[in-house]
Amino acid sequence: MKLAIQNGRIIDPSQNLDQVTNLYLSRGRIVGMGDQAPEGFTADQEIDASGKWILPGLVDLQARLGEPGSNFAGSIASETKAAVAGGITSVCCPPDTSPVNDSQAVTELIQRRARQASTAFVMPIGALTIDLKGERLSGIYSLKQAGCVALSQANTPIRSALTLKNALEYTSTLDMVVMLRCEDQQLKNSGVAHSGPVSSRLGLPEIPPSAETTALARDLILVEEAGVHAHFSQLSCARSVEMIADAKKRGLPITCDVAIHQLHLSEMDVLGFNSLFHVSPPLRSMRDKQALLMGLKSGVIDAVVSDHTPLQKDEKLLPFGESMPGISGLETLLPLLLKLVQENELDLLTAIRSVTQNPAKILGVQRGSLEINHPADLCIINPEGVWTLKADEMLSEGQNTPFQGWEFIGQVEQTFFQGRSVYRNNQA
Repeated sequence: MKLAIQNGRIIDPSQNLDQVTNLYLSRGRIVGMGDQAPEGFTADQEIDASGKWILPGLVDLQARLGEPGSNFAGSIASETKAAVAGGITSVCCPPDTSPVNDSQAVTELIQRRARQASTAFVMPIGALTIDLKGERLSGIYSLKQAGCVALSQANTPIRSALTLKNALEYTSTLDMVVMLRCEDQQLKNSGVAHSGPVSSRLGLPEIPPSAETTALARDLILVEEAGVHAHFSQLSCARSVEMIADAKKRGLPITCDVAIHQLHLSEMDVLGFNSLFHVSPPLRSMRDKQALLMGLKSGVIDAVVSDHTPLQKDEKLLPFGESMPGISGLETLLPLLLKLVQENELDLLTAIRSVTQNPAKILGVQRGSLEINHPADLCIINPEGVWTLKADEMLSEGQNTPFQGWEFIGQVEQTFFQGRSVYRNNQA
């Protein structure tokens, strides 16, 4: 199938490209760009993208896909459909599945289900320790051989500094990325909300910023000693951004990301006791939110993730403190980023880079770019498209979103994965 997409505004940060031109796809790859088609290229189909944007397919470093089964809703088939509806064509799934992805068999199962769905590129992340218990290292080498792109503990950090040190040193010999979520479990102490005026007023158990920053300080020291490429996931505090900036200045091989909801919401949103705003790490102060935005703007924060956690309805009907934390975020990652651009909080190239070029570079995969010979993963956006998010119309099986009723400008019209159209918006 040869496809020519004509007159679209191609925005590709990996090539510092922002221009109106044509794109040519053949056999699942990008074969040309420009006014002239490649030699011998005759299109089977042409798409007129006048007035539309063409972006590389987004790369999401953190999205739970509900399989193998656990507390999460949905399946790899349903959640990859939700991903491409949001322009995301490559997804990393953390290892907190059930059973945990700590063996070759689970990694292969995830990949097999992803191939069957054939909607988006699913990249499994392997567990650093067996059953995520933080005690014995998993078969890290065999996980790499099976196709895991990185290793992590998901949301259950290793308590023992010695175990973590051994894990980092071993992983550094295999040239793999270790994703670290920093949270001191003793300081967290069953907390559910940021320690500040809101949690005090509502009487909710608190999670102080020090639960993140003390763990981050420890991990940075161990990463420096091991010389491993560490990626710090889901930062939530102003102080964390300062610590990462300082470590980067000293030349540590580190990168980091922030969840998109942390850039729009704060502890003030928890005031209504609405469980849809219960996330981990918690929504923090307005000052923290601004610091995270500045970190993204300045390049200290490399990537933005959806931290997609699709939950059954019952999980969110419980009182705030008893509900499961998490937001169904695949379909709102790009709209919320574009909202920051419209509000002049971010420039367009920085926003797009944080979900295409940078995450692909962190993982060392050939994605998130419209370069010649790269996979033809891309989305066509109508930048003028105005739409309102309705939870019951979301494609994800988990419809747990706090952004219900929000109005967005910029709508995904069509998504291509390996040159095939995998999503088309009929309302557009």
